[in-house]
Amino acid sequence: MIRRYSKLFVAALALMACTFAFAPLGFAAEGGSEAAGQDVGVGGGLRAMGLAIGAGIAIAGAGLATGRAQAGVGAGGTGALAEKPELFGNVLILFAIPETIVVFGFVIAIMLVTAI
Repeated sequence: MIRRYSKLFVAALALMACTFAFAPLGFAAEGGSEAAGQDVGVGGGLRAMGLAIGAGIAIAGAGLATGRAQAGVGAGGTGALAEKPELFGNVLILFAIPETIVVFGFVIAIMLVTAI
């Protein structure tokens, strides 16, 4: 049973790889866009695809890192609040600090998408 699912998983990964590899060909610009200053051909499409994948990785990595950090802070903060309720303000600040990781990931993704 596991072998069947692993073969299906490998087939899905191969399909995704082919889709990512050949998608720029479908969006390749026709002639006449050179005057507009746009990237022409497969090279421009591959560059756009790389920037989009990089932006997705930036957001996903930042989100996963924030979730992991907030899980630790939340568990420790809950225990601390159970013993000393007056620590609520400190725990709230410590819980909000990892959110800056997502903001940084979002800024990096915007920079990649706008190709700065």
